[in-house]
Amino acid sequence: MGKSKIREYHAKRLIKSFAPELFDVPENQQALVTKDTNWDTLAEQNPWMKEMPLVVKPDMMFGQRGQHGLVLLKADIAKAKEFVGQWFAPGKTVDIHGVSGEITHFLIEPFVPHEREFYFSLVANREATQLNFSACGGVSVEDSWHVAMNTIDIAVGDTLEDEGPKKAIEKALEDVNEDFRLASVKYMTTMFTAFEELDFLTLETNPFTFVQRGDGEWRPLALDMVAEVDDTAKFKNRKAWEDLEFPDVFGRRSTPEERFIEEMDEKTGASLKLTLLNPLGSIWNLVAGGGASVIFADTVADLGCGELLGNYGEYSGAPNAEETYHYARTILDLATRHPEVGRSALIIGGGIANFTDVAKTFKGIVHALKEYKDKILAAKMRVYVRRAGPNYQSGLKLMQKVCDELTIPVDVFGPEKNMTEIIPMAIAYVKSG
Repeated sequence: MGKSKIREYHAKRLIKSFAPELFDVPENQQALVTKDTNWDTLAEQNPWMKEMPLVVKPDMMFGQRGQHGLVLLKADIAKAKEFVGQWFAPGKTVDIHGVSGEITHFLIEPFVPHEREFYFSLVANREATQLNFSACGGVSVEDSWHVAMNTIDIAVGDTLEDEGPKKAIEKALEDVNEDFRLASVKYMTTMFTAFEELDFLTLETNPFTFVQRGDGEWRPLALDMVAEVDDTAKFKNRKAWEDLEFPDVFGRRSTPEERFIEEMDEKTGASLKLTLLNPLGSIWNLVAGGGASVIFADTVADLGCGELLGNYGEYSGAPNAEETYHYARTILDLATRHPEVGRSALIIGGGIANFTDVAKTFKGIVHALKEYKDKILAAKMRVYVRRAGPNYQSGLKLMQKVCDELTIPVDVFGPEKNMTEIIPMAIAYVKSG
């Protein structure tokens, strides 16, 4: 499971496309704007932008947008364009909680006058999905969290129509007037179904309110939405997700190498992850397994050497030799770019694999080591190997044999060595130079 935040624009579109009959109100409209947006085309495609007052806010994976003066209310399209344009000026940045970055995307929606604000969220946990509801939503929701928040756990496989969740929701809505109560139940039920079907991991609407249609019926409207999805479900949801993208964290842009691995990850049934931490780092991880990758990185940090880490990442899910080769050469390319830094270490580690053929994946790594032999030697890199699992003996013998032939210094261990024991060795090596 990979947790990825998505833009508010895409989250709202996903929900609306999933249940158009529930969210079919004129106020439920969205437009996403970047510096390349043609405003004439935008207005032509979204005529409501000329007919309704607008709300303009960044769609950038950070909150408290109003507190930072980044929200424009009751604007016409001319003022919206002017407001957005000032933030798209070259070199223009904003500081959010100590992180500086550019605003690249704005969300524009109709401004909706309202009196009541509600809070609703869903969070996927291992044993159950947690539902939170409060009739006191909005910016002050945290102030009343322990008093007004209703938390309901829906066990895996259950729905909101099951007796337990149904009674809990009825109790949570006791103080809500009847019109909003009926609409809230329908809203929660639809959102929960969408949450499950579309592989959301978190989904928060704070606030959501209700608007009255011409026929007198109240319909829910999410004013602000935050969402995360399971990015490993992209293949399953390729039709429903359509143009869904996974933006970088605010203030950070993916490197070409990270994007390359991300593209590989999208095309394979295996898992390939890479985050560049320090281009001048001297300890580089080529680790199998998400759990192992955390343990190796945490051990380096716990030993007071976090600044030495060049990268964080993992390969798992039985990638084939070619995929492992491309993953390994990408890391070796990064790790050997700055030989002037001094000694470096490559950690080829992992726990005890369940079904990954260790020897097969090592063939891909060996291919990359051969290709980067000269750069590895120039970077004074020493390789530390610790692996176990199916066919690991053959894999370790192959790694030892090839490194000896290439004159690359290497230490090779199997399950007889605790996997974190190679970390102090690597630290001692890079610091001794």
